[in-house]
Amino acid sequence: MENNYKIETRCVQSGWKPQNGEPRVLPIYQSTTFKYDDSDQMGRLFDLEETGYFYTRLQNPTNDAVAAKITELEGGVAGMLTSSGQAAYYYAVFNLCEAGDHIVASNTIYGGTFNLLGTTLKKQGIDCTFVNPDDSYEELCKAFQPNTKAVFAETIANPSIVVLDIEKFAKAAHDHGVPLIVDNTFATPINCRPFEWGADIVTHSTTKYMDGHAMAVGGAIIDSGNFDWMAHADKFPGLTTPDESYHGITYAEKFGKGAYITKATAQLMRDLGSIPSPMNAFLLNVGLETLHLRMPRHCENAQKVAEFLSCHEKVAWVNYAGLPDNKYHALAEKYMPDGTCGVMAFGVKGDRATAVRFMDQLKLIAIVTHVADARTCILHPASHTHRQMTEEQLKEAGVAPDLMRLSIGIENADDIIADLEQALAII
Repeated sequence: MENNYKIETRCVQSGWKPQNGEPRVLPIYQSTTFKYDDSDQMGRLFDLEETGYFYTRLQNPTNDAVAAKITELEGGVAGMLTSSGQAAYYYAVFNLCEAGDHIVASNTIYGGTFNLLGTTLKKQGIDCTFVNPDDSYEELCKAFQPNTKAVFAETIANPSIVVLDIEKFAKAAHDHGVPLIVDNTFATPINCRPFEWGADIVTHSTTKYMDGHAMAVGGAIIDSGNFDWMAHADKFPGLTTPDESYHGITYAEKFGKGAYITKATAQLMRDLGSIPSPMNAFLLNVGLETLHLRMPRHCENAQKVAEFLSCHEKVAWVNYAGLPDNKYHALAEKYMPDGTCGVMAFGVKGDRATAVRFMDQLKLIAIVTHVADARTCILHPASHTHRQMTEEQLKEAGVAPDLMRLSIGIENADDIIADLEQALAII
């Protein structure tokens, strides 16, 4: 794609580039395998001497076209799709770590990711130190250890809606010779491009705004190509020393800026197989084509709803960075001047039972596990997505007992507000 095309054009046109007589719409290559007439050519594919397709568990033309689109939207050099956001987060970290290593992560990340990094990876010998994203640079630096291999955080935390100071985290990571991995799910590249602020790797749960219609679970990993693996060769032997499981290839030497994603594909996808179906990738691409149209509407609606809730006598508090008095307003203005996302957190006056009673009265707004799609929905994280966390962990993650996560859709804002108003009137 031409580098000077604006992001709106890239949403529509990037990824699939039809040649003369080929389908205008991205085809669904619904095949597990691909035929070759020449045995030697297939051998070269397995040796990573040629690019091409031989088995969909590793790569598929539909999936790769969509990964290329997201890569262009983020301004990266290489990307891959995974079967879910959780798979993307796992691959992004595990591609750099092995038993005996350590990572630093924000303590406000999504509950499932918190458990992945703090519990599941620990069973594999990888430790994680969680830090408060509001900590000073000096406090962040105290979390690093000689065996630290990466830092992980979210541009906008789910569900606490904390806005990340990307430059602060990038400086801490780089000063300790490790990359910063940023999950950009809520902001999307329409509202924030973390690579421009120092992030090295971006992840997404494409299930959310990128898909936009709650149709297909998926994830993505995008590499900026900016982190110099060979300059820190002792920290990343998986990228800078021969991989005996793949013909002795040294990824950083052979593939340069494409090393990180090539290793994730050739090693992790080969062995763990969290590939999305081509049909799901096709549905994701349909969502991406309107991402630049939907995100402004999500933000516009959310701003109106946040202003309504912040003035309501039965609402105890509202956390949305678009509100001028929000503690993250300045960071949002810096990193996301065109808007953050359509998700906010708030609490009603009363106890946890009051929050539940309020949600049960909603008619238009649905109680669902999902977030960040075209339809407005709500969730009580302490009772649902974060219920595996202790009270102390909930407090550290910024998940208050009364916190409700409200995801504003692209309906008419007046209808959304009316539904909230009638439910508030009952409690």
